[in-house]
Amino acid sequence: MTIIETKVKKWGNSFGVVIPSEVIVAKQIKENEDIGVIIIKDSRKVLRDTFGIGKGKIKKTGQEFKDEARRELYS
Repeated sequence: MTIIETKVKKWGNSFGVVIPSEVIVAKQIKENEDIGVIIIKDSRKVLRDTFGIGKGKIKKTGQEFKDEARRELYS
């Protein structure tokens, strides 16, 4: 998995994102190839928002959360 930060641009009636050329080369992405995209609106707050809200309430360890996230992402 490769993580990049990019801006959303208006293209006609739609929105699009630009994938940097170094990522295209590294991942060997071809035109018209299907790829998956995970959208996170503000990546700086994701971990705090995801894990901070359950402080003292969640019984899972950090490792259990990581294992669960990996299973969801790569299954």
